[in-house]
Amino acid sequence: MTSRHTSSTPPVIRFLPLALVVSIGLLAVGAPVPASAAPGDGGDKQVKKVRSAVKIKPHGLRGGRAKIMSRITIGGNVKPWSPGQRLRVRFFHNARQFMSRSVKVKKGPGKYGTFRTSILTKKGGKYAAQARYYGKGGPNPVAPDSTVRKSWKVRFTSLSPGQCGRTIRGFRRALNDLAVVPSNNNCFDGKMQRAVLAYRKMNSLGRSPVASKTVVEKVFNRQGRYRVRRADLGDHMETSLSKQVLVFAKGKRPYAIFPIASGAPATPTILGTFSVYRKDPGYNSLGMYYSSYFIRGYAIHGYQSVPNYPASHGCLRTFIADQPRIYEKTFIGQPIYVYGNARSLSTPFGYRGVDPARFDPAS
Repeated sequence: MTSRHTSSTPPVIRFLPLALVVSIGLLAVGAPVPASAAPGDGGDKQVKKVRSAVKIKPHGLRGGRAKIMSRITIGGNVKPWSPGQRLRVRFFHNARQFMSRSVKVKKGPGKYGTFRTSILTKKGGKYAAQARYYGKGGPNPVAPDSTVRKSWKVRFTSLSPGQCGRTIRGFRRALNDLAVVPSNNNCFDGKMQRAVLAYRKMNSLGRSPVASKTVVEKVFNRQGRYRVRRADLGDHMETSLSKQVLVFAKGKRPYAIFPIASGAPATPTILGTFSVYRKDPGYNSLGMYYSSYFIRGYAIHGYQSVPNYPASHGCLRTFIADQPRIYEKTFIGQPIYVYGNARSLSTPFGYRGVDPARFDPAS
């Protein structure tokens, strides 16, 4: 019988040589080693982005305000600069974004890049601009950055007859948006004065052709629109005797408004809904100019005198210079709605401003 020999060596000690052999073998065939255990071994590294800085500033302000229709320049710088760099400038009006513009960054001094863009302040209220740089990718990445909003308000000034330029051009567009009809040139002429008079009349602002600071602000902000009373009449006219204006409208949309003088208390303008039944061009023997009759002898016509109060024999007087345009817009069968109370306006006293005839050139 063969005897069995039993080793007295503990199992853990017996397996240690085998574990060492396996570890050495793994190192020999290139087993991965943590980067922390082998610094400088050429493994992947996380590339750190360069920090960027963007600054922005509006130019052309006075006391934090910009004159209406002025051009405000938005300038600033970016660091660091790189070729082909662009950023985005966003514009806000009354806290709502209305424009976004991509702007090229040019090489500036040192490591800085500079940029510049501009905007017209066409309305009242509060404007603001903000710049954002979206960074740069690639082997030399740059982190994004943005500015806070830089804001400014709009200031208004009164406008004078004979004044020309960009502000007058913007004022004319604003008047047209409100359906009063100045001329199409860029100067404050007689037609624009009568448009201002119509706007003042329909908003009870004092019957004069003066474009005061208050009027200018309201017009640029598109306040004081005429509200059509008889949209059901389609393409029609309306005359408010209380406001002393003649309104052309298509449905709910007014498209031309003119100042008038209606019938005096002793000879009031008839109220109601009528239609144009006859048109007479030129002057007649009574001095009526380009007349459009809407019932019996009542007509819309130009006349030499158009005061700030009801003064006619019942007709709707218009300024001589306005009447050819009014005559052209009227047509046979066109409805006209006459409403309101002119009795409280029967006196020439108590009105602010001056007689518009003084400011009424033939243009």
